Amino acid sequence: MKRLAGILFFLMFTGLTVWAQEKEQPLVQFTGVIHNADSTKIIVPYVNITNLSYHNQLNMSNYQGYFSFVVHELDTLRFTSVGYLPQTIVVPAGGTKSYTLQVQLKPQTINLPVVRVFPWATTDEFRKDFISMKIADDDLEIARKNIIRSISDIGRSTLARDAQEIQSANAQDMHMQLMNQHSLTPNPLLNPIAWGTLIKQIADGDFARGTGN
Repeated sequence: MKRLAGILFFLMFTGLTVWAQEKEQPLVQFTGVIHNADSTKIIVPYVNITNLSYHNQLNMSNYQGYFSFVVHELDTLRFTSVGYLPQTIVVPAGGTKSYTLQVQLKPQTINLPVVRVFPWATTDEFRKDFISMKIADDDLEIARKNIIRSISDIGRSTLARDAQEIQSANAQDMHMQLMNQHSLTPNPLLNPIAWGTLIKQIADGDFARGTGN
């Protein structure tokens, strides 16, 4: 019982001492403006100001970074804002009724981890798309398709055309004639590509005769 009474007396004495210390500290009108530490021309608005020495009392600067509120001397204040490192200051005990300060907050750079966005919301959707995915052809399949295409080209060049193909070709010729009836027919003698082809054919023929001799 005596021990319990001693503990209660100690707690009451401690509480009264703390209350007396807080009561003894004079009040100060704390005023200031908050800037960016890298450039004083940049104002930091809406900064949270927490009084750690007085029940975590919360204040805030306005959109121009200006603040003004009442504190006690030797109170510890913490300035926090998103994108800036927190800063803690202590109100000096100068015996004056007002204290002005320009607070400078240093910008904080945070490197976020890499985020990869996938078009699947769940693993089941990924599994479904993976199973139904079309795999690219390998070399053997590509060669097989090329052979089939070559055989089809050979067949079209050797087989006789049917009536429908002949009619389609005639319609194309008539269409080209109608398109060119009001224009000048190009002279092949003035075509440099035709001359180049002719010269190449002559050269190839001379080379063939020289090889035969």
